[in-house]
Amino acid sequence: MRFSTILSAAVAAGPIVASAAGQLGFALGNKKEDGTCKEASDYEADFAALTKETSAKVVRIYAASDCDVAKLILPAAKTAGFKVVLGIWPDTDESYKSDKAAVVEFAPKYKDQVYAITVGSEAMYRGNLTGPELVSKIKDVKSAVGKGFKVGTADSWNKFADGTADALAQSGSVDIMLCNAFSYWQGQVLSNATGSFYDDIFQAFGHIQEKSGSTDKIELWVGETGWPTGGDKYQNAQPGVKPASTFYSQAVCGMVDWGFNVFFFEAFDEAWKPKAIGEDGSVADETSWGAMTADRKPKYSLKC
Repeated sequence: MRFSTILSAAVAAGPIVASAAGQLGFALGNKKEDGTCKEASDYEADFAALTKETSAKVVRIYAASDCDVAKLILPAAKTAGFKVVLGIWPDTDESYKSDKAAVVEFAPKYKDQVYAITVGSEAMYRGNLTGPELVSKIKDVKSAVGKGFKVGTADSWNKFADGTADALAQSGSVDIMLCNAFSYWQGQVLSNATGSFYDDIFQAFGHIQEKSGSTDKIELWVGETGWPTGGDKYQNAQPGVKPASTFYSQAVCGMVDWGFNVFFFEAFDEAWKPKAIGEDGSVADETSWGAMTADRKPKYSLKC
């Protein structure tokens, strides 16, 4: 599907509105190549590489207390001129309590560095929490952390499009929503990957805007998208540097150029990760999703 065709379909579908200039961000892991926790110097090196190779000035992390990431990354972000989306993992009482405590402790100290706070990452997709349950936790976090922070959640695009997240969109308490969409995990051939990705995002964004009653009441981001450079083929989706580069330039940069905000998954390879299981039950490698290698060398051009 050509970009002009996608644009026409989106306009016909509903009032999807992009910002004047889209932002590019990266998902950032909190572990080194060997699986041990990163230190402050590692985040400093991460930000230096992102500054050199990309236009990004924002990253997202997933569990604020794990590996002391909030404590370590926020001072590094301040020095490097980056902002951070701090994640709270609400799927268990223990992780929710620990991550919330880390956010409450460190976010007010580095308010200028905190872009937003997400409560949950695909919790609805996994069936661990419902929309109303997430609303309750988001309200709890907003009360605990105080005024001046955008708080929301991240989940798979289809959970925003199919009504699962309607309670969030209609609550009036959610400031930001991150929608994850992977053409690769849908087994798409590269020639249809951009069109599939755009269609997913427009369905999700359009539904959220309809249910919230506004095109700008809730800030919308692509929370994750990407393409692996190595590992196992997934259905019709073939990994490799060339297809990853093509998807990045066409789908990711195309969305950013159009004015939408996109987090790319992920900044650097994570060799420690175990294999993942796809929806069809097949096993797939997740160690080669980085735009850069574990030693922070770009695999292809990352300038949009």
